[in-house]
Amino acid sequence: MPGPAIARNGLDAFGGHGRRVPSTSVLRISRADWQSIIDHSLAEAEKPAEACGLLAGELGDMDVKAVYPCGNAAPADRQNVIYELDSRDYLKADRDAREKGWDIIGVYHSHTHTQAYPSPTDIAQAPDPSWHYIVASVQHPAPVVRSYTIVDGEVAEEPLVLERPASQ
Repeated sequence: MPGPAIARNGLDAFGGHGRRVPSTSVLRISRADWQSIIDHSLAEAEKPAEACGLLAGELGDMDVKAVYPCGNAAPADRQNVIYELDSRDYLKADRDAREKGWDIIGVYHSHTHTQAYPSPTDIAQAPDPSWHYIVASVQHPAPVVRSYTIVDGEVAEEPLVLERPASQ
């Protein structure tokens, strides 16, 4: 399988743009879950709306075990610029994750017309400093997916690594 495509703006599919924020953590995600985020983001962009969903895993672990696409419950006329997780979808995801021994460890959402970087609204509304915040930009033909931590309004990019599927 070929590597990630390069977006026209020079950002690779993992969001690299030359600026590196020092981080000792690396968030790992399966190719299938990464693709699920991209597919959800592209589908919602057709409306146009921001996609959003939740990430599940073990607390303190850096592995995304599951991705839960959620509905965008923001007012319809604002869904192209903001997202609000549907509370029923959040509850279903949380229950499913807990049944598997996991917790919600983060959120993802898309930007339809801007880069893969948290907006001022994203930063102000970041609910949990221990969460991972994945932003997928679909403004160009090659989507860009990046991950961040947001603590006290400070944004730090964290490396996002695609895990290879286990050998069959």
